[in-house]
Amino acid sequence: MLDLLHTTKTHDETRQGEAVELAPTGKADGRKLYIESYGCQMNFSDSEIVASILIDEGFETTKDYKEADVVFINTCSIRENAEQRVRKRLKEFEFVKSKKPGLIVGVLGCMAERLKAKFLEEEKLVDVVVGPDAYRDLPNLINKVEDGNKAVNVLLSREETYADISPVRLNSNGVSAFISIMRGCDNMCSFCVVPFTRGRERSRDAVSIVKEAQDLFNAGYREVTLLGQNVDSYKYTANVAEGQEPLPTVNFANLLELVAQVSPELRIRFSTSHPKDITDEVLHIMAKYENICNYIHLPVQSGNSRVLDIMNRTYDREWYMERVDAIRRIIPGCAISTDVITGFCTETEEEHAETLSMMDYVKYDFAYMFAYSERPGTLAAKRFEDDIPEEVKKRRLTEVVDKQQIHSLERMSQHVGKVHKVLIEGFSKRSDQDYCGRNDQNAMVVFPVDARYKVGDYVNVLGENCTSATLIGKIVD
Repeated sequence: MLDLLHTTKTHDETRQGEAVELAPTGKADGRKLYIESYGCQMNFSDSEIVASILIDEGFETTKDYKEADVVFINTCSIRENAEQRVRKRLKEFEFVKSKKPGLIVGVLGCMAERLKAKFLEEEKLVDVVVGPDAYRDLPNLINKVEDGNKAVNVLLSREETYADISPVRLNSNGVSAFISIMRGCDNMCSFCVVPFTRGRERSRDAVSIVKEAQDLFNAGYREVTLLGQNVDSYKYTANVAEGQEPLPTVNFANLLELVAQVSPELRIRFSTSHPKDITDEVLHIMAKYENICNYIHLPVQSGNSRVLDIMNRTYDREWYMERVDAIRRIIPGCAISTDVITGFCTETEEEHAETLSMMDYVKYDFAYMFAYSERPGTLAAKRFEDDIPEEVKKRRLTEVVDKQQIHSLERMSQHVGKVHKVLIEGFSKRSDQDYCGRNDQNAMVVFPVDARYKVGDYVNVLGENCTSATLIGKIVD
């Protein structure tokens, strides 16, 4: 699955768990839109689609929710903490609505899909509840609310990909952008709500994906991340007229190559891979093109085969290790990150130890780590008792985090003394005297500003020292 909200992490440049406010944009007709996005990268991408739809209706976006006419929260349901954070934020909007009765408050995304109309009963200030496949209906739903009604559309679709909508790049650095290549998920991991909140898997038209990448490059962007719940299962076959020869199916390896061919100056990343589906063909395409970054997010979740089985991950410990071996063999130096769940139902101490040993085997560059949180409606909630005490979950999580800190520092230390091609993404969070950007392996690099270079330029940076999360260096010619 995609990167998770409210995870314990050892990579400090992720946007998980942060509200992203929209920069002012659009053609004003007096109505203003404010959106906050939480959770995975797909939610941030979806917010750009929502903004595009409503800007076409005459809205402009604003950074200040207090001046907005419509406020949306694009939500995550991956953990209970994520939903509680949304409810807390709604309480803050409630005060503003009491002073501005015409304010429309809406909840979008996975939490809206999970709770549906029940949300309107639980949160009285909410006027609109919209699932991930119903964003085209937003203008109509807003009109219903303006007429004095509550509005809900949480219908899931087997076809919707929003392929014809050009996302409005909001709060963008003008350098990096997301491209959604597919929606939904057909994997039924027992701990995960995504198949129920985002529907069945469907792949977007390959031509529209390549066009979006080309348009972004022409607009000055120099990096795109191809997004999907499971990018390796991407598969698109174009419809042809009756009597014509069928067109070849485009798989993920084919798509990756097509996007890489847009320009050697356009960097390609992707998220997320599934261990059961990632193929040697994909790895060889990555090795073939210098502009496809040598970085793979490969969630393991657990290092024990029995736990993986009841998680319904459809691979075992040996399969996962073989896939890691293939990555190391075909793409030497490739960075690998992961997701880890501690304290899943019935997990024993011996099985937890196998997760730790898997971490020792792979030595992940960074990881998203969290204790198991039972989610209503999932297969695990229906089939298994959440029987691991919270203190045990947290202790195991601490052990995982401590081990990952060691591995992150070890992996980052390998970048010291080497020259890295870095795309300047902006100023460092800590100082406008330093730039920051990522190298090929997705490591965050911080280095002093050089007046010869600007955001969006590639520079060569010599790594001089590091922390477990950041490589520190200087530009070299």
